[in-house]
Amino acid sequence: MRGDETDSESVKSADGSIRSSLEALCQELNMDEETAAEALENFSSIWNTYTLEGDVVHWLACSLYAACRKSSIPTVGRGVMEGNCVSLTRILRSAKLSLIQFFSKMKKWSDMSNLSQDFRSRVGRLERNFEVSTVIFRKFEPIFLDMFQNPQGEPPRLSRSRKHRRLPCHISDVFKFCWTLFVYTKGNFRMIGDDLVNSYHLLLCCLDLVFCNALMCSNKKDLINQYFRGLPKDTENLEEIPCVIDKLCELHDGLVVEAKGIKEHYFKPYIKTLFEKRTLTELLDTPNFQDNNKSINREYEEYVLTVGDFDERVFLGADADEEIGTPRKATAEPPSGQLSARMHVENNLQQHFEKTRSLAPSTPLTGRRYLKEKEVLVTPVSSATQSVSRLQSMVSGLRNAPSEALVQIFNSCSRNPTESILNRVKTMGERFKQAYTKPTDDLPGAHMDFAENRLKLAEILYFKILENIMTQEMKRLQGKDMAVLLEQEVLHCSLLACCLEVVLFAYSSQRTFPWILEIFQIPPFYFYKVIEVFIRSEEGLSRDMVKHLNSIEEQVLESKAWTRDSALWTALNNANNKVPTVEEVNFPSNFDTGNNAGGPTHLPLVALSPIIHPRIREVRTGLGSSARKDVPQSPISLHDRYSSPAAGSAKRRLFGDDPPPQSPVKRISVTPIKIIPNTTENNQNTTTTTTNQTGGITVIQLQASDMHPLTAQFLLTASPSRTAAPPTSSDTQPPAVNRPRRTGSLALFFRKVRKCHHYFSLKCLQKSF
Repeated sequence: MRGDETDSESVKSADGSIRSSLEALCQELNMDEETAAEALENFSSIWNTYTLEGDVVHWLACSLYAACRKSSIPTVGRGVMEGNCVSLTRILRSAKLSLIQFFSKMKKWSDMSNLSQDFRSRVGRLERNFEVSTVIFRKFEPIFLDMFQNPQGEPPRLSRSRKHRRLPCHISDVFKFCWTLFVYTKGNFRMIGDDLVNSYHLLLCCLDLVFCNALMCSNKKDLINQYFRGLPKDTENLEEIPCVIDKLCELHDGLVVEAKGIKEHYFKPYIKTLFEKRTLTELLDTPNFQDNNKSINREYEEYVLTVGDFDERVFLGADADEEIGTPRKATAEPPSGQLSARMHVENNLQQHFEKTRSLAPSTPLTGRRYLKEKEVLVTPVSSATQSVSRLQSMVSGLRNAPSEALVQIFNSCSRNPTESILNRVKTMGERFKQAYTKPTDDLPGAHMDFAENRLKLAEILYFKILENIMTQEMKRLQGKDMAVLLEQEVLHCSLLACCLEVVLFAYSSQRTFPWILEIFQIPPFYFYKVIEVFIRSEEGLSRDMVKHLNSIEEQVLESKAWTRDSALWTALNNANNKVPTVEEVNFPSNFDTGNNAGGPTHLPLVALSPIIHPRIREVRTGLGSSARKDVPQSPISLHDRYSSPAAGSAKRRLFGDDPPPQSPVKRISVTPIKIIPNTTENNQNTTTTTTNQTGGITVIQLQASDMHPLTAQFLLTASPSRTAAPPTSSDTQPPAVNRPRRTGSLALFFRKVRKCHHYFSLKCLQKSF
């Protein structure tokens, strides 16, 4: 807060300086008076309340941008246009404010001004679009130089007369034309603009179009790189325009199916309309190229003023370093070429990406044992395309229907669930397509082709994972009827939603979690239970996919399961509001009493730390860090996870009544036991002696064939002072050794909550040192 001791003269001087700076900025931008007055009023309010660090003009630019986006201008035949035809690029250039600085200051300005959520979402989409464009441009230049000539490699052209001019279709002009065509086309498909995978494949389509037209050009030798591996053998006698999409995908981390889908369904129809409107003619022909270049730039400028904010041609400018906010580091040697020097514009953006973490998931605190070895990923584009490629390989050769093995599992149930499962998948699929294609204030509506493609992949993955899960459960629970388990609606809804979330993540969709839960109205408390089952049942998940799913689980455990309307409170109410204790929910192997270290036996149970350094685990197991093979089978079955039903059916159980809970283990003083083995040739007997209450010795003879691990319960019932327990039937399974005393969805939830909190505490402790 500003102190009262500031005298009035300095205040008047500061206000006058601010007003003059704003007036100069508005005059340069040709701003209307109403917007300028609103910007000054908002700025004065913030200036008198907060201490603004840095250049005042930069904060004025933030206030001016917010005021510009609140205004609207009536148009002829188009109703009302949002904004006042002043682009963000012009504001930043006049204020000498870089893009990265703008995003940082705009977030602070939004908090101080308490701007609406719609405006914050607009700025967030703008920042995401900037990050995608930055990554795409980083890939654009090396691909272009692979296909076309390097301008620095051309011999100097000597002027023979005063009227000599360079060729209209110069390679540097082709470079700028190709990028402008890409950003203009991308801007007209809002569902592609902030999608990294689709944007990259759209770039490949633009490069393919320009390259094929260059092959038909008279000066193609001055344009085409003769060493490009996708160059046709006979370029002089081309009967039809070639296509190099396949080669570009092979050489530069593309996906042929995705690229050709973008080309056929979006790019070709749109380019056709540009030719029909005479916006474009013969692209690179000497008489027409200059007109095409001017036309596409004029159309893009109109788009920036009316629809867009960020002029993506900023990457092509000589002052790109200053405008983006990445000052070029000093180098010992000058850059080799004019185009290759532009790569330095993007090299320093890594720090910005690491702060936002929008293009790569962060490593979660829990579930790290499921992560595979880090793969060598050069760029975010290769990471994104490899995620899609991994997803396609997981479902390769499969159908979006139950396999024969899964059908047999359904038929083996007392009540065949096939019809209900297929109907549920169809209903959820229709709801997904409707929500995916419907535009909202935050997201544009996607094309139906995209929605159907994503849904088909998710359905194939759903039936594959369901088959793997049921195969594991049938091995675990032999002879059990799986009908009730397969009738659990929350299981199937959560599993299909998880498959859709994985598909959307692989395609870098902006419909991020918990969007998928909102459209299906799945409570987070039920959804998180399927995540670990999903990861264990599919070996083909990439490292980033596993990290993403683990981060979702952490979000649920930290906040989303604790909302006012959460199903957690219903589950606690059904449990008489008794929160499970640590001893009840943790595994016995995760406790230590100090006995192993020679400590006293009366110490309480303490949960062991599950953190083991990866290198130590690698040495102990003798396996490389790339394996998930050392992950043991989960001791918590699907039955245990979904044994707690939804509200309204609390008395329903999957396999009849659950066994009565065992009483807590009590610590008792016991006389040491002496075991004396007696070995003969034909049989082996073990004699166990204990001291009874009268001081005598009890001898227990055991046949070697009947030997089991000795337990306290066995020793107590074997004493003469106690009645022997009746023999158990042969079909009764022995209790699990490493199993929590309390199971079910509530116990699972609190065990994971405590584990997540444990990891977080240790991480904070490590940072403190």
